[in-house]
Amino acid sequence: MAECVPSRATGLEGGIVIKDDWPGYSLELFTYPEHYREDIESVYIPHGVIMDRTERLARHIMDDIGDHDMVVLCVLKGGYKFCSDLVEFIKNDQSTEDLHIIGSQDLSVLRGKNVLIVEAIVDTGKTMKALLKHVEAFEPKMVKVAGLLVKRVSNVVGSLPDYVGFEIPNRFVVGYALDYNEYFRDLNHICVISEIGKVKYKI
Repeated sequence: MAECVPSRATGLEGGIVIKDDWPGYSLELFTYPEHYREDIESVYIPHGVIMDRTERLARHIMDDIGDHDMVVLCVLKGGYKFCSDLVEFIKNDQSTEDLHIIGSQDLSVLRGKNVLIVEAIVDTGKTMKALLKHVEAFEPKMVKVAGLLVKRVSNVVGSLPDYVGFEIPNRFVVGYALDYNEYFRDLNHICVISEIGKVKYKI
């Protein structure tokens, strides 16, 4: 299924690399909402694996940033479950009196703070590059990025996140708050959508 490789930037784990030919696990091995039976092909990353990897990322983040004046900036909507679970692991790891979570409100609170941007999925990096430029205009002390999924694509314009959960092929995945036209957010696992699902929920 996968291997773990070092990050080019930090020498730390760059993420669990899921190979191009990985088909995922059979649906019969897991529970999921019955109404999606024909709409997903396989369970690509089980929920338990996501949670274990997220806990590990939380430890890396605390080792690097610590808990002093940390502000978490969540990229919604697809990132909310990953962000919520990551923050819970950070809270459980150490005292986090100075941990703040923000969405789209005034970013002037970032000035002089350690900022962690949390994104569920990164492909070309174009969106993240623009967001980083915007955030840096508020003069934070430090900015780090945590991405649950990084897709292997050829037209990358930004750098890899500092903390990567999984590096995956360029496949369309849903679940764990990742959607297809607002469907599939209620799946706990990350799954591969089927052709039937793509047609059924196409707008």
